[in-house]
Amino acid sequence: MSRIASMAEYLRAQARRRLDRVETHDEGRNARSALALLDAAVYTESLGDDDPLVEVLAEAGCFGPHGLGEFQPGEQVARLIRSWESGEPWQLLMAVRFALHTSSV
Repeated sequence: MSRIASMAEYLRAQARRRLDRVETHDEGRNARSALALLDAAVYTESLGDDDPLVEVLAEAGCFGPHGLGEFQPGEQVARLIRSWESGEPWQLLMAVRFALHTSSV
């Protein structure tokens, strides 16, 4: 599986997780989050494996120690993705990049 496909699958899995959540008064928050994450997964699939963001993720260890594994973000990025509720797909990816940059500083 390519890095892009692995990341897109991770985003889809997080969207499914949000759809499966039942909260009494979420006012559609989980559904909005699921849609935003599905949009981000589709957008991610439009990127190439040579996209600069993919390289940043690989360098941060999100694809394993040699950059060849499944997408497994660190806790800060995972938390960001889990909490994503709305916004354009590129905004999520830029937030991920920013989170990686600030965690390494």
